[in-house]
Amino acid sequence: MALRDLPDTYCPGTTSEQAGKSASCQGCPNQKLCASGATKAPDPAIAEIGEKLSTVKHKILVLSGKGGVGKSTFSAHLAHALASDNTKEIALLDVDICGPSIPRIMGLEGEQVHQSGSGWSPVYVDDNLAVMSIGFLLSSPDDAVIWRGPKKNGMIKQFLRDVDWGDLDYLIVDTPPGTSDEHLSIVQYLSSTQVDGAIIITTPQEVSLQDVRKEIRFCQKVKLPIIGVVENMSGFVCPKCKNTSQIFPPTTGGAEKMCADLKLPLLGKVPLDPRIARSCDEGKSFLSEVPDSPAAEVYQKIVKTIQDYCSNRVTEEQNTT
Repeated sequence: MALRDLPDTYCPGTTSEQAGKSASCQGCPNQKLCASGATKAPDPAIAEIGEKLSTVKHKILVLSGKGGVGKSTFSAHLAHALASDNTKEIALLDVDICGPSIPRIMGLEGEQVHQSGSGWSPVYVDDNLAVMSIGFLLSSPDDAVIWRGPKKNGMIKQFLRDVDWGDLDYLIVDTPPGTSDEHLSIVQYLSSTQVDGAIIITTPQEVSLQDVRKEIRFCQKVKLPIIGVVENMSGFVCPKCKNTSQIFPPTTGGAEKMCADLKLPLLGKVPLDPRIARSCDEGKSFLSEVPDSPAAEVYQKIVKTIQDYCSNRVTEEQNTT
């Protein structure tokens, strides 16, 4: 029987009246806890996180249902681009608990997190660019994080509540693939902080778009605004002849058609450039290393659109108060 014919196999949610009581709860290790009603009480950490992040002007999540599409690469370069304005304070939070790649991409591998009286101190790339990742808490980059959902959720809660973020203009959150524990946790914990929205990353081929559509549906279900979609690896521009080759053919129309169908903004198409991967491996900013490349130019246009979106959102909020 198809899964679509079994709606009662879905978890009703910990705050539902059916929590711990529906047929789908049978065999769940948390069934008794949910049935007791204890899970319906609001998590006090949500209010604490709201207070902690009250000095953060803009909060942006970078999402994709698909792995390997360049979420971390985009998150890192968005942070670098925003931090190029020395008057702005930027932070990048890596909540990919099992596959933290941000320390390597940002050139911070081997760095350690320090405890202060006001909480954990993030690691700084520049004076105005801070980074936090579980990668800083591991003894080796090769260590595997083998955790179940509750422990992942606890780690994300600590990152948001116990890190001394200070006054920030932008907090960028890099997430793992999928629509599971980490995503639900980050949306729940940020629910009292007015998240600006999500940036959805995809590549042109249908096998990627199929998972990305699920991520878009996730955002709609949890009422997370979508800033727009970025198509990564959108063709390869030869540095010599300047001709474009489609390495990942958009067999169903790519992100452009998907955005048109779903009425979402397409922020831009970033061409595939081997120098991006090399910059990430070396912990450098591709935007600084090759500023005149076609990919860097697209990145800058995307970043400008994101900045305009955030500014307009502030204006709209001021007009409604």
